[in-house]
Amino acid sequence: GPMSSECLGNLLRITLSAEYFEDKYLSFSVVDQSGIAWELDEAMAAQCGYRVTYSSWSSIEFHASAVSCHSHLERDVFTVAIQIKASCTPDMKNATTHLKSASCYYGSWSPREVVCESNYMEVSVRREIPQPIKDFIQDAPEDWTLVFPEAKAEEASIWQIVFHQPEEKKALLVSNAWSEGYGLNTTDTRVLLRIPCTAAQVQLVEDQGITFSVVRSSTFYKHRWMILMVDTTVACPADGVDYMNKTITWTVPKYIPSLSAGATSFKDVLVEAGVDLHKLPAKEMSSRKYVLLNDLNAITLKIPIGAEGGHYKTSVSNGQLGTKYTISLFLEHQWEDNKWGLTKHTIIKEIETPFEQVELAITNSSNLSERLMNVTVGTFLPDVELMNLTIEGVTVPVPEAVQHGYLIYRTRYANGSKAYVIQVPLDAPSIKKEYMREDMRAYILNVTLVFITHPSSETFIVPVITMSAVRDAVLPSARGFCDGRNLHLIIIHGNVDQNWLPFISDWHLTPEAAQKYNYSLRDNGTHLTISVPFLSPHVNYEGFHTSGVKASLYLTLKDDITLANRRDFSVSCRFSPSELIKCLPNGTVIITAIKMVGVADLDSSLLVLRDRQCKPSLVTEKTATFKFDVNTCGTSRKFNSTTMTYENEVLYFRPGNDTPVSKLKFACWYAVKQTVEVRYESKKTLLPHIKPGFGSLALSMKIFKEKSYSEPYQEWEYPVVKYLREALYFEVELLQPKDPRLDLNLADCWATNSQSQDSLPQWPILINGCENSEDSYRTVFHEVNYSLRVEFPQHLKRFEVRMFTFVQGSTLLQE
Repeated sequence: GPMSSECLGNLLRITLSAEYFEDKYLSFSVVDQSGIAWELDEAMAAQCGYRVTYSSWSSIEFHASAVSCHSHLERDVFTVAIQIKASCTPDMKNATTHLKSASCYYGSWSPREVVCESNYMEVSVRREIPQPIKDFIQDAPEDWTLVFPEAKAEEASIWQIVFHQPEEKKALLVSNAWSEGYGLNTTDTRVLLRIPCTAAQVQLVEDQGITFSVVRSSTFYKHRWMILMVDTTVACPADGVDYMNKTITWTVPKYIPSLSAGATSFKDVLVEAGVDLHKLPAKEMSSRKYVLLNDLNAITLKIPIGAEGGHYKTSVSNGQLGTKYTISLFLEHQWEDNKWGLTKHTIIKEIETPFEQVELAITNSSNLSERLMNVTVGTFLPDVELMNLTIEGVTVPVPEAVQHGYLIYRTRYANGSKAYVIQVPLDAPSIKKEYMREDMRAYILNVTLVFITHPSSETFIVPVITMSAVRDAVLPSARGFCDGRNLHLIIIHGNVDQNWLPFISDWHLTPEAAQKYNYSLRDNGTHLTISVPFLSPHVNYEGFHTSGVKASLYLTLKDDITLANRRDFSVSCRFSPSELIKCLPNGTVIITAIKMVGVADLDSSLLVLRDRQCKPSLVTEKTATFKFDVNTCGTSRKFNSTTMTYENEVLYFRPGNDTPVSKLKFACWYAVKQTVEVRYESKKTLLPHIKPGFGSLALSMKIFKEKSYSEPYQEWEYPVVKYLREALYFEVELLQPKDPRLDLNLADCWATNSQSQDSLPQWPILINGCENSEDSYRTVFHEVNYSLRVEFPQHLKRFEVRMFTFVQGSTLLQE
């Protein structure tokens, strides 16, 4: 059945089946002779002689004294009945009830028996007509003076107890003593006093270096016409345990003064020891490496920590996981003295070693061929249970972990210990992926396990951070090309660079930064495209020849957390030197000097022309642009039969030095066909005008999502929903004809309340190509520059309009 009983001297032990009651909530009650069940709590257990122990998660025991409150005594047999309710929930709903009654034979009683349990002390004294009062040694006759009037007035069944404190004596009627938690009882032959270990009358007394819990008391009762008094003093060792060299040493003085008052001669009768209320013979103790020493003044029991008979239990200290070794020792000492005759002193000592931290093994045995992460956590003692997991900051009970892709298994071993196995697919959302090297990716499991211990309900956490390396990394690749004005780099994403950041040198290339320099940066999820003009601050110039200028764009993808370099790409092209110089027909020259790679100390702002007063009109870190007339700045001129050549030089002088360290010679050639003298006179300049014409034009108007005009709304995204005053970005483009001589100009643009352009009401957005001056938020025009998408900027017009609605008075007009 689910329960078994065992008789151990004057104690009864009922053991609950581990398999049956595991994972259940229990409630204990004691059934009296009338069939009434009294629910057991800690206070009642200490008062009535019961104890419930959870020696481990799988071992639950109920102990009862032979003279407990509800035991039935008949001759030499005592009977105890208990009721146990077991439920799967803490509210004890749908509980099953189990009854168990057990009887034990108890042989001859000693004149005095003292029992020391972990939660109570008990003394049982033979009820005989004692010696005359005048010979009572423990306390003087003033005890009688204190209780005589009350005792004389009470009936024979009412008796009292006097507690002896160093500063006073306290007398209690049995009813008052009972209400204060003391257990008192009489049988035909014995008087019993039971005191909880936490009672107020307990004194701590030291003997031979060992502290005892002592209660000195006298119990009075009426026997026929006599008033009788018995000594009900009890003493139990409170310490005496040492831990050294992996050994438990328990020392108990033999003859305790509190129990030996008035005695002058002593004789050992019996010294026996054991575990779990079982007395062990010498051979068994030797096999377990127990040592029992019976010296002149003390009894010593030595137990190796970890020896058979005890068990380890899980303990938590400051959040750290550890263990304690516990053992329930049993010592029985019988002696004779010339006052009491035979005294039987039974001590049950629950010993627990200090906390010892343990290291927990976490083993990664992942099955990479099946893309499955497999982690074993443990081993744990049987009293530990996994309660929940914390996955990406979310607490998940174990039964719900499967919804997050986690499978939890519990593995049991032959010695009762267990481990927990966590299985999760590599592609689960909570598994982090990080690039390692070459074609290796790291799959990282980061989950926190929360455990609970039974029955102490201590909790502790185990962070599980483990990594598996898999050869499945696909690195990004790139291709580059150039057109006449720009360098283009197209990066094809792999499976490791989703969060890598593009850098040019130490400059983070963001969409906002790219827009600032008129670069093009687009990412559609599979490709990252960067376009940079030839003359840009982030282009390196590496070679200058008459055949061309070598320009390179270097781009690095960096880790988004550590900013470590992950992948380098570059594109290099040769551009015509004519990109650096413009010789305008009106004699204006625009020349851009570039700083070559390797010339570290050249300050482009110090570049000059032959006339050192001619300085650059525009300076960047790598370029200096000069704009001047051919007749200035020291420009020389040469003629031949067909051309006129103007020459100058861009020079670099170090401060304080008149010798240039760098020269860039350039020239402009103008064709000379003939020279004529022309006589003219000034006339009134006519205003430019446009002749009207007729033709077929193909136009489009689009709305874009952002000011960068990089992504238009698609047809399926209409109608576009915006809040009031949010910006709408319009672009009107001349699609056909593709004639660079044509310019697109907008005359009038208006908004209506319906899809019909002629419907009313209307509101003008542009009037004769200008913003509406009556608008609270005026239309804003945006400049159109050349890019990959824009071949002819003069064919496009872009403007920004703030969202508005039509109202009449305070009423919103709808279509």
